[in-house]
Amino acid sequence: MPTSAELDALLARCSRREPAAQRALYARYAGRMLGVARRYARSLPEAEDILQDAFVKVFTHLSEFRAEGTLEGWIRRVVVTTAINHWQSGRLRRQNQAAPLDEISDPPAADSSALDQLNVAEVLALMEQLPDGCRLVLLLYAVDGYSHREISELLNIQESTSKAQLSKARKQLLQLYHRQNNYIRL
Repeated sequence: MPTSAELDALLARCSRREPAAQRALYARYAGRMLGVARRYARSLPEAEDILQDAFVKVFTHLSEFRAEGTLEGWIRRVVVTTAINHWQSGRLRRQNQAAPLDEISDPPAADSSALDQLNVAEVLALMEQLPDGCRLVLLLYAVDGYSHREISELLNIQESTSKAQLSKARKQLLQLYHRQNNYIRL
């Protein structure tokens, strides 16, 4: 782990647009940030596009980093915002499967204890099957720790819509789990 002085020196070199410094910063954070981008994308190539666009923004707006939190946290926020911008611009939407956030119907309630038995990879695989709106709200809230107010601002929706989509996402995850479990037992 680099010292604060080493990181400050690296950031100063990146601000001067030194390619070697930019490569070093990218190499330090790209792996973890690709994981963040992958959660929001429907495929690895889409996640790689998000990551590339996010790092262009990181290098372009590096002077806006105020060191009030960690650099990794700031880069993560840039990646998440970039992923949402991609989704909103339609680059990640599926033409026939996208439904407006307000138009997704409520699934019936299910037992939430079933999801407690799954590992992270299984939950993420189930999450990929959710409609984009529900998946985004669930990722932002449960995985990345955004509040409903922040989600409403990011997605340009009402706070109540964010809360409703989170509830729907959880119920749909349970339905997917039960459907998968019943299929396996047959």
